[in-house]
Amino acid sequence: MANTSPAVRFTAVQKKFGAVEAVAGVDLEIARGETLALLGRNGAGKSTTIGLLLGLDRPDVGEVELFGGPPALAVRAGRVGAMLQDGHPIPRVTVRELVAFVAAAYPQPMPADEALELAGIAELGRRRVDRLSGGQTQRLRFALAVAGNPWLIVLDEPTAALDVAARRTFWHSMRGYAARGNTVLFSTHYLEEADENADRIVVIDRGRIVADGSGDLIRQAVGGTLVSFDLQGRGTEGLRALPGVTGVEVHGDRALLRTGDSDATVLALAAAGRVRRLEVAPASLEDAFLSLTARSGPPSHPGPAASSSRRHTKETVR
Repeated sequence: MANTSPAVRFTAVQKKFGAVEAVAGVDLEIARGETLALLGRNGAGKSTTIGLLLGLDRPDVGEVELFGGPPALAVRAGRVGAMLQDGHPIPRVTVRELVAFVAAAYPQPMPADEALELAGIAELGRRRVDRLSGGQTQRLRFALAVAGNPWLIVLDEPTAALDVAARRTFWHSMRGYAARGNTVLFSTHYLEEADENADRIVVIDRGRIVADGSGDLIRQAVGGTLVSFDLQGRGTEGLRALPGVTGVEVHGDRALLRTGDSDATVLALAAAGRVRRLEVAPASLEDAFLSLTARSGPPSHPGPAASSSRRHTKETVR
């Protein structure tokens, strides 16, 4: 890997399906060896972004590069492995036979036994594929994705429908792959998985990147602490102007303030005599995600010039 180009580069990428702008001017770089989680609601543009990255579709505007070249070239060279939600392994063959068969299609494959070990299913090598449990089948999909010894692996909702134990086992395998210096891109609806396993999190909404950074930075960007108290019928006037406050929500007669400086916010509330049932708690990644995807809107100037976002690097929050 002498080439120093990033593993993934999106430059002003746009993709439409009819009147729907699925990807709306995305600029994104993923460094080699980085583990990145792609988060978004259903329909936010995650699957389209992954399809463009894998060369399954082409952008209408902009450019997608993998390791400095077109996605198709990286895929043909065996530099990319993918574990998608759909697809069923061939039945009536053993686990090892299937992994060895897939590995043989790549120019520089990983030994089948090594792929099985990495996926945590070495003891299942002689078992028939159609006799695996759901969690075992998911780990087989992971073994198939790494069988070509790729530099980059793309995981689309890899732990969907797995129980807690199977999810824990899967992420142990994924971290083993990443520890070799490989690049990982995964999408998930389990936000705690993103927080625990990703170096960096990218949130996409309506086809645009709305946040990019570590879990801590994303929480801080929308107000790293939640301060709540009873309104007692006094309304919310002046709350948005309090020091540190970045957002205000009302649930019945209770106010919820997002703040980047909880001490200053609490002192201001105390001075105003608004401390009835006051509570202070750290914001979760789920809180941040909901705030980000609720407030984002469409670009004000659609088209190639709409994207004012700069190329994203690690530890940058928009």
